[in-house]
Amino acid sequence: MEYAACQVSIAPLRAHPADKSEMVSQLLFGETVELHESKDSWRYVISAWDGYAGWVDVKQLKRLTPSEYDDYAEHHSMNLSLVEGLMAADHFIPLTLGAVLPRYDGLRCTLGDQTFQFSGPVVTPGQQKLSSEWIVKIARRYLHAPYLWGGRSPFGVDCSGLTQMVFKMAGIRLLRDAAQQVTQGRAVDFMEQCQSGDLAFFDNGRGQVTHVGIILPDCHIIHASGK
Repeated sequence: MEYAACQVSIAPLRAHPADKSEMVSQLLFGETVELHESKDSWRYVISAWDGYAGWVDVKQLKRLTPSEYDDYAEHHSMNLSLVEGLMAADHFIPLTLGAVLPRYDGLRCTLGDQTFQFSGPVVTPGQQKLSSEWIVKIARRYLHAPYLWGGRSPFGVDCSGLTQMVFKMAGIRLLRDAAQQVTQGRAVDFMEQCQSGDLAFFDNGRGQVTHVGIILPDCHIIHASGK
């Protein structure tokens, strides 16, 4: 098996190996993938986080050794700013909310043979206590982000991309699509049983789940729809 990580701010994950193809999801900096078949300058990849698959331009990927791939899964932090700069010796990479910082030590992170400096706020898996307040706090950082099919960043996000990223920064692994996320967790029978930070799902009238949001205090819902 071959492995890689996203080495650009945001890499489109496409349905077919072409720039004009539908963007089905995105990879953020530092997120890792398994590499599969290739076609021209494209590789078919499977995301390590959610198992989502698609085509990525190879120029946007950094090859990893198997040991690096395993190590990054265990030792990383995530950016908590809407946008924060990642500094290398000869270039600058803007990181969006939720981007991964492999092997971050409080000052530096590494990606393959590259070392970067980072001084922004981070969250590290296992070090943040899970609470509804934390989920709501992160969710509010996406307020007024434009809707973008397949998006997972504050510069464009879809409904399930929003919920997935918020819960990722809370240490919870959600699948990529709303229809997949509804299979996780526990259903409640009445709205009165819901708590702040829970997920709210919506169907299309035919029983198919097509939309998801996060319940806020006072039963408001934050979700990606237009903005």
